[in-house]
Amino acid sequence: MKRGKKQNPENLTNGQAAAIELIAKSNPRLYRAYLLKEKLRLLFHHSFYGAKAELEGWISWARRCRIPPFVELQKKTGRHFDAILSTIKHGLSNARIEAVNNKIKLTVRMGYGFRNIDNLIALVMLRCSDVNLMLPGRA
Repeated sequence: MKRGKKQNPENLTNGQAAAIELIAKSNPRLYRAYLLKEKLRLLFHHSFYGAKAELEGWISWARRCRIPPFVELQKKTGRHFDAILSTIKHGLSNARIEAVNNKIKLTVRMGYGFRNIDNLIALVMLRCSDVNLMLPGRA
């Protein structure tokens, strides 16, 4: 498998699928970790009630798996159980907020050296708004 490139199991190449099969045979603990990760990833593709049953099953499996990072993760998941289900029920995420934060950070880097903080704030407000300014001489 290529390093650094994440792929869903349904998008694996034949070589990557063969590598997963090899891992399943040669390192059962690593393969179990892979299956736990995939089951948790697929949780967000279920309806609310299906997700609730799947999450309960995942927590139970992770509790018994004897892989310390997953045992710790299931504890955190259990503490945030209702919030996770609420996210699935309402289809909300913090992706938009993260995108706006990233845009603000980039704008602040671009505005490095502004002597007046009000100008920097105005630039951030302009970049994060839906206003599309047409500057003279630019198409």
